[in-house]
Amino acid sequence: MAIVAACRYGDARFHLVGHDWGGSIAWSLADRFPQRLASLTVLSRPHPNAFNRALQMPDGEQAHRSQHHKAFLEPGAAEIVLADDARWLRERLTAAGVPAAAIEQHLDVLGNKDAMEAALAWYRARGAIRRPLGMIRVPTLYIWGDADDTVGRVAAEGTKDFVSAPYRFEVLPGVGHFAADQAPDRVNELLLQHLAAHPV
Repeated sequence: MAIVAACRYGDARFHLVGHDWGGSIAWSLADRFPQRLASLTVLSRPHPNAFNRALQMPDGEQAHRSQHHKAFLEPGAAEIVLADDARWLRERLTAAGVPAAAIEQHLDVLGNKDAMEAALAWYRARGAIRRPLGMIRVPTLYIWGDADDTVGRVAAEGTKDFVSAPYRFEVLPGVGHFAADQAPDRVNELLLQHLAAHPV
């Protein structure tokens, strides 16, 4: 909200879009400040209540998908992620279907230790948002790729249980965790439709 204030929005409503870690923050802001949001769009990251419910399921499927979360909390995580010309990160993004040009764009921003430490510090401070959030009362678009290796179908489909406002769940077939990189035209089309349907 401090960023919104710095952008001189004052008390005006705005559209909020978040992916993954940013999606977790977006859900929390929608819970705490529904009067400020004209709409919410989240890519990949399900509502925290749905996510936590899936993490606790006895089949362990979502817990297995999320095992990398603990690695990000380790003190040496930045060195591991960036070692050998960011091999770990490059391999992960490539396996997720992110185009090579987009990988280079990501690394232009995060491919140095200071930037990666800053990103990981934000992730560590955010935590896993274990506390339950309330029902989301903001018009919501949730975009999930069915090839996402970090978020399973149970968590994704369960998000509908925690949104009481107009809700649209869009599944992108064959798309992984980085939908904006893999299917930018479709993501933009869905986003523009959502924004037009819920003007500020």
